[in-house]
Amino acid sequence: MRYIKSKYDLFKQHAYIIIYGTSTKAGRIFDFVLLGLILLSVLLVMMETVADFNFKYHFELVFLEWVITVFFTIEYAMRIFSINKPWRYIFSFYGIIDFLAILPMYLTFVLAGSNIFTVVRSLRLLRLFKILNHPKFHSQSIQLKQAINASRGKIVVFIYFVLIITILIGSIMYVVEGSQSGFTSIPAGIYWTIVTLTTVGYGDISPVTPLGQFIASLVMILGYGIIAVPTGIVTAEIARSHQKTFAHPETPCPGCGTDDYPNNSRFCHKCGHSLDK
Repeated sequence: MRYIKSKYDLFKQHAYIIIYGTSTKAGRIFDFVLLGLILLSVLLVMMETVADFNFKYHFELVFLEWVITVFFTIEYAMRIFSINKPWRYIFSFYGIIDFLAILPMYLTFVLAGSNIFTVVRSLRLLRLFKILNHPKFHSQSIQLKQAINASRGKIVVFIYFVLIITILIGSIMYVVEGSQSGFTSIPAGIYWTIVTLTTVGYGDISPVTPLGQFIASLVMILGYGIIAVPTGIVTAEIARSHQKTFAHPETPCPGCGTDDYPNNSRFCHKCGHSLDK
């Protein structure tokens, strides 16, 4: 006997497809509307901290905050309603963030000044990775993740080297400059070394002796190389991964003769001919 779904079941199914179905047109539209409201809510929270703007448009800001909060509340409830195992969403990473995003505005009825916690809405920007779950972006993120994992050992060794250099230079600057130049301790010298190596250069501590200035010049030059090394390591791994994936195969396509296809392809991207060996 064929089972006929009730209106309740159909509504729950459609809600699930729209909310969780990122591959459907309705789901993509919903995700981009959600992303727009998340960005708007974060912008509103930032503008509330601008005293003059908040004083002039306080009512409008609060009104929009409540509109967005109501929308997030409905969305949160629909996510729980449409999924078969609600607890999996409620206690998931995104579920906890969604709950924290709607909680502060309701706490304003109980606790004065609790609306300051609306800044946690900025955490919902992490949904960008979930919303933009397009195969193209997904493959690029996997490639980047693999490159970082492959270069993890080299990066750890490099950071360890930088840490040793920082401690040594900071100690030397403490001995060379002394407290009269602001290098009151070895930690203060390490702080100066980090600021100089990263080319930030706050200027709150600076060497005054010729030897200290010479060491500072070397540290500045060294800083440019240190910044570039981690980027070069990861970039090299990405290029190596790309070469492995898109290296020209030994056998051309039997249909059109092209050899411009990935090694792991099963069909030619130009003529569609089978590439199974």
